[in-house]
Amino acid sequence: MQKKSFLNILISATFVLLFPQILYAVTPDNAELLEEVPPPPRVQTGEVLEDEPEVTIRKKGKKTVHEYRMNGELYMLKIIPEHGVPYYLHKEDQHSDWVNVGPNPPLAVPKWILFRF
Repeated sequence: MQKKSFLNILISATFVLLFPQILYAVTPDNAELLEEVPPPPRVQTGEVLEDEPEVTIRKKGKKTVHEYRMNGELYMLKIIPEHGVPYYLHKEDQHSDWVNVGPNPPLAVPKWILFRF
């Protein structure tokens, strides 16, 4: 048991001692420091953010639907049934159908032809 722990300590010490040299060797000679990037401006209270999605919550029957819109275009739905797990529907692009994202993948119905009459 002592032999194994000594080996672990030896490997750890070697790694700690060689790690800075490995990093230095990986850094190219012509590397330049990037200029300091200033932090983003602080958001004022009550200021409307343009990049934030617009969320509309509607009650349809026994389920709640959250509609997410960006620039007025509906791109995602979150459906919360009265009983069960919430799931999301979203569009891959503007012209595609809704895609189900959630705990239950879309139902795949077998379409094999077993017999023909």
